[in-house]
Amino acid sequence: MAERRDHLTDSGIKVNPYYDSSDLSDFRIDEQLGVPGEFPFTRGIYPDMYRGKLWTMRQYAGFGTAAETNARFKFLLEAGQTGLSCAFDLPTQMGFDSDHPRAEGEVGKVGVAISSLADMRELLAGIPLDRVTTSMTINSTASILLLLYQLVAEEQGISSQSLRGTVQNDILKEYVARGTYIYPPRPSMRIITDVFSYCQENMPSWNTISISGYHIREAGSTAVQEIAFTIANGIAYVEAAIAAGLDVDDFAPRLSFFWNAHNNLFEEVAKYRAARRIWAKIMAERFGAKDKRSLVLRFHSQTGGSTLTAQQPEVNLIRVAIQALSAVLGGTQSLHTNGFDEALGLPTERAAKLALRTQQVIGFESGVTDTADPLGGSYFVESLTNEVETLALQYLERIDEMGGAVEAIENGYMQEEIEQAAYSYAKSIDSGEKVIVGVNRFVDTNAERTEVFPINPVSQKAQADRVRRLKVERDNTLVEMKLAALKSAALGDENLMYPMREALRAYATLGEVADTLRGVFGTYSPRG
Repeated sequence: MAERRDHLTDSGIKVNPYYDSSDLSDFRIDEQLGVPGEFPFTRGIYPDMYRGKLWTMRQYAGFGTAAETNARFKFLLEAGQTGLSCAFDLPTQMGFDSDHPRAEGEVGKVGVAISSLADMRELLAGIPLDRVTTSMTINSTASILLLLYQLVAEEQGISSQSLRGTVQNDILKEYVARGTYIYPPRPSMRIITDVFSYCQENMPSWNTISISGYHIREAGSTAVQEIAFTIANGIAYVEAAIAAGLDVDDFAPRLSFFWNAHNNLFEEVAKYRAARRIWAKIMAERFGAKDKRSLVLRFHSQTGGSTLTAQQPEVNLIRVAIQALSAVLGGTQSLHTNGFDEALGLPTERAAKLALRTQQVIGFESGVTDTADPLGGSYFVESLTNEVETLALQYLERIDEMGGAVEAIENGYMQEEIEQAAYSYAKSIDSGEKVIVGVNRFVDTNAERTEVFPINPVSQKAQADRVRRLKVERDNTLVEMKLAALKSAALGDENLMYPMREALRAYATLGEVADTLRGVFGTYSPRG
């Protein structure tokens, strides 16, 4: 079996046998790092970090029907979760109702099925929306799900001004890494800036986007590519919002990011620290932001789904713990820890609770929360942070030369870079150069079978029938009128959120709203 001749991080950065002050000869630590809570925020965005308050423990959940996911939400809240995080099924992500022919077999499979206001009402039943923060992992149809959430809160008598949470709303990484896009990039960017403007007026405490490197990393990127491509997308969103007439300090404080937490603990810590520093400088120097909150890179993190193995799945508990520790040492604002059984299916209740307990042990027992940036000043960590920053800035310079992230995506540049990185990583596993415990070394053919979360075909059919009944029982004349108003707005330059909200209030479905916009904007087909 091949042995590694060089010690490299996952991004290919060479690791020395040891580090000393010579590795930081041109870097004056105290002057250039600053202190936690101050520019350039390398050491964290708050002065006391977790001494005052731990990160939000936000376990990702969503499957089957709205009622089933509502029960899982309540189970996790009772177990000590401090924020909701909702996964949606593929039809919902792609703008298809549960009764659509293309949704067959996928309803509720990898997330919860939400087709209408009635579904969202059931999803959030009995949950105090004025006391929890909610993260929704949704992109192409993010505007629709956000409005449904607002409408349910309104029914509960909760002011939109007090709602707190995040909608992912990051369409550019869908073209790069995931593929759950609907419309071409430019009309998609219009919808995103409409969300920015709408929330500024109606939901000022809501995070209007979670600019996501997570899925870029899941597609096979390196740590350096993850932050470089994600920050490039962030620059594109800022430029689009400014071009739409928004002032940078009016929307930038509500931007947030979403990073992957992988296995290489020190590179991951360096990645988070470098990303904060890069973003602060870009916002101050490139966009002239004056509000301190506009300079701060706030982020959610999730342990690496692609690192989980179906072989010896209990070993994933150790992987998840190390990855979660990297996120905490790197200063995350919220965290999801994967269930150990997620390489086999959706997490069971047992796995979800153990994942949450992992966060709680780190937060309350490990001692790493007692001081801000506990690895700050380490020769190794500071050198690695500088190297990650330098390599990421080189990527950003190349993307700028192409005309920005949208052009780089349309030309396939980011996609090709990720494909090459993923291929190199896969080769290193196949050769044994990269050790994956239980897969290419320390294999156990006698491992016990693990319980797998069951998919219920009966609930899939019930959800499709529920949508069909809704379409018969509602006021269809009113729905058609509201959808016509949305189409008219899409043909012009009106903010789409307002007519979309009224259509959804009248029980237009997610699929019908998406189809209306498809009729105006078309659908995206990747080059080649």
